[in-house]
Amino acid sequence: MTGLVLAGAVADYGSARVLGPLDLALAPGERVALVGKSGAGKSTLLTLMHQRWRDQGVALMPQDLGLVPSLSVFHNVYMGRLDRYPWWANLWTLVRPRQRDVVEITALLERLDIAEKRWTPCGELSGGQRQRVAAARAIHQGGRVLLADEPVSALDGPQAERVMRALTETYDMAVLAMHDLELALRHCNRVVGIQAGSIAIDRPSRELSTSDLLDLY
Repeated sequence: MTGLVLAGAVADYGSARVLGPLDLALAPGERVALVGKSGAGKSTLLTLMHQRWRDQGVALMPQDLGLVPSLSVFHNVYMGRLDRYPWWANLWTLVRPRQRDVVEITALLERLDIAEKRWTPCGELSGGQRQRVAAARAIHQGGRVLLADEPVSALDGPQAERVMRALTETYDMAVLAMHDLELALRHCNRVVGIQAGSIAIDRPSRELSTSDLLDLY
């Protein structure tokens, strides 16, 4: 399996350059933590990756989660694979879900400790519960690479660990914008630090501690 390359990436806001130009290569087996203070360009970089790599089997977990509040947890997770089925099968699932989909998605929800909310509309969930649903949808979608923007920001302790482990085990490659540095170092094998729209740090996580990253903030 080959890696992915982002070359000459730039982003402007009006007449101001907010990111780049920068180059970033992602190799098979790499889980990259994007770290840096708010506004440094992490979300913008993830957006550029998604635009460039969207035909390479990319799953995106955006910071706003992108859930449909009126639909159940089950149906929001099912949406991760909408493109795999004909339109009529997806429409029928709204009324009478296939048993095999119910079994598969329930097992995934159990893994993330939210199976009891399977038929609850997402609009009735807490922030942490919605984040777990979005993670379940990304896992259900599958693909080559996961791009996730603060995937566990509303979670703590065992729940954050559980979701991070599930996400990173599902994908061969991942780029995760993270605010929890200790969690990032535990679950990612490479750290890319963004500062003022440029790459300030790019090192294996085993060579870093949280104190090495404080200058980014």
